[in-house]
Amino acid sequence: MEVVFVDDDEDVRDANAQALDLQGVSVRACASAYEALDILTDTFPGVLVTDVRMADMDGLTLFRHVRRLDPEIPVILITGHGDIEMAVGAMREGAYDFLSKPYAPERLLAAIRHGTAQRQLVLENRRLRAQASGGGDAAESMLIGSAPAIVRIRELLRHVADADVDVLVHGETGSGKEVVAQVLHRLSRRRDAPFVAINCGALPESVIESELFGHEAGAFTGAQKRRVGRIEHADGGTLFLDEIESMSPAMQVRLLRVLETRQVAPLGTNEQRAVDLRVIAATKADLGDPAMRARFREDLYYRLNVVTVNIPPLRERREDIPVLFAHFAGLAARRFGCPVPPMDSALLRHLTSHDWPGNVRELAHFADRCALGVQQAPAGDPAVPARDAGSLPERVERYEAELIREALAAHGGEIRGTLETLGLPRKTLYDKLRRYGIDRQAYARAGAGAEAPAEDSGA
Repeated sequence: MEVVFVDDDEDVRDANAQALDLQGVSVRACASAYEALDILTDTFPGVLVTDVRMADMDGLTLFRHVRRLDPEIPVILITGHGDIEMAVGAMREGAYDFLSKPYAPERLLAAIRHGTAQRQLVLENRRLRAQASGGGDAAESMLIGSAPAIVRIRELLRHVADADVDVLVHGETGSGKEVVAQVLHRLSRRRDAPFVAINCGALPESVIESELFGHEAGAFTGAQKRRVGRIEHADGGTLFLDEIESMSPAMQVRLLRVLETRQVAPLGTNEQRAVDLRVIAATKADLGDPAMRARFREDLYYRLNVVTVNIPPLRERREDIPVLFAHFAGLAARRFGCPVPPMDSALLRHLTSHDWPGNVRELAHFADRCALGVQQAPAGDPAVPARDAGSLPERVERYEAELIREALAAHGGEIRGTLETLGLPRKTLYDKLRRYGIDRQAYARAGAGAEAPAEDSGA
């Protein structure tokens, strides 16, 4: 998370900057609105937090300058009691949120977290639109994400794209192995030649030899005419072999010969035909594991393992999940002719907490269901009303109740830990529990193994 924090009170500015820094937020502290305007651009990836009452240029004027720069930069206003009406007017103009002094540090952090998620979705959608209109390369448009592992994969693919080396892609089911192969093909000088994909695990043993190597007429019963195999068809381009670990030992021997000689002999002929191709093999198994030797030839493994691309599972790059969901949801909305599903806090929590065992494929199908409106609230996630539903006071109260429930759940109803998390006096917390009808003991029972409190179904 990245924040520009503006306040002309040095003590307030330093205290907030230090508190946010301890929470892992990158803070640019500014003593004036002019200093902030020198930093902000339309590609700024974070959130602007500004006090309203400042000398020279106040926070409301700064907000309006930022609106002209980029109306989709989230702006959080810090207000005194007498400025609330002004802040409500600013939210009607497009301000993201406001906090009334005094505010709990956790409340500011939560607003920044949600604002950052929204800003990332905005920038990702802009990037995708630019790529759709011809900007960017295949690595950026197809391998979406900013996680360090994905950035490294994009750099590796660009580096080896035009090198005539075979590539082994390793990753869990649904992690995007074929996408990596397609990116490599599109980045290479072979991009205008065929990209031929074959799933070695989906073809019966009786037909895979003919599919890969082709055959001449009369080569076997039923072979009435010549057939060009997939390997020969990929001449000049890329051959993608998915689930190569399921290939039989006999086929592995023949494939190794093709890789070594770059020649193919169709069934029914002794003629060797030269082929110019790159082979990309994909596997979900660790072919380097000695336990695989009984199923996969060691010499074939080393022949393929010139360059290896290891794709991380989605659970190891959670920071990319919201932008991937936005991408898939946008595609689904266009495909089905329906609105893009909104990103509320319950959905965001589910996206970033679920383990996604089916990886990117599972996420894409989840986005399809959300776009179609058939996806129910995820099990275990409290149903939270949309952020923009109701009046401003109603929205603020709902969000405050949600934060209190989250803190109670995190501490099993224990009051001291809840107070520390929320930064509230004991009397204030009890007043708010009564106001929102929250039963603290229900969370204590849930923490001890009882069912979750029924009130969590809504605020």
